[in-house]
Amino acid sequence: MSVLDDLAGGLVVSCQPLPDEPEDPMRDPYVQARVAAAVVRGGAVAVRANGPADIGAIRAAVSVPVIGLHKRGTEGVFITPTAADAVEVARAGAHVIAVDATNRPRPDGRTFADTVRAVRAHGDALILADVSTAEEGMTAVRDGADAVATTLSGYTSTSPCGQGPDLGLVARLVSLVRVPVIAEGRYRNAEQIGLAFAAGAHAVVVGNAITSPLWITRHLAPATPAAALESEPDG
Repeated sequence: MSVLDDLAGGLVVSCQPLPDEPEDPMRDPYVQARVAAAVVRGGAVAVRANGPADIGAIRAAVSVPVIGLHKRGTEGVFITPTAADAVEVARAGAHVIAVDATNRPRPDGRTFADTVRAVRAHGDALILADVSTAEEGMTAVRDGADAVATTLSGYTSTSPCGQGPDLGLVARLVSLVRVPVIAEGRYRNAEQIGLAFAAGAHAVVVGNAITSPLWITRHLAPATPAAALESEPDG
């Protein structure tokens, strides 16, 4: 039985500080481990975590699968961008390694398939291909991915940028590949989650809408009278 079977029909919660906020107070392995323990108690079937330190702390705090990655910067290929990063994530204890599988050049000059081979040589961790298009998903599966996720739709020049999740990409990938398709990217409420499962998603990932107080507050505070007053021009 694959670790991916444990994710079937469930909610995966991404426990990560905001990548573009180095001063995010949540940027601490102990804090992320406590957040992970809380979401698992609430019903999460797996946790997605960034960086070896957080992955290790979360592995020690929860009994569900951990999807690990290592972000390097915020531009271009930055989700586990090199084969060395992927092996480091595996060594930290991730059950599944999320890797950017778009067709953009990678910093180490290697291919996604090279990264898959490097991980296979290290151990038995599975590979989740983060993609932005159906074509990238099909190529990633051909190159050895165990599952694909719609994580990067809307964040590359070849994918549509919308306010909500890319449900169309979920449905298209489900019809094209024979591995689990995980819906991720801008899922923020129960209705969107239900639509993703209706489109055939194996699991759905929710991140900031659950685990980032900074992100949530920034989206709610503008609705307050105080914020309206602050935005008024001085007379």
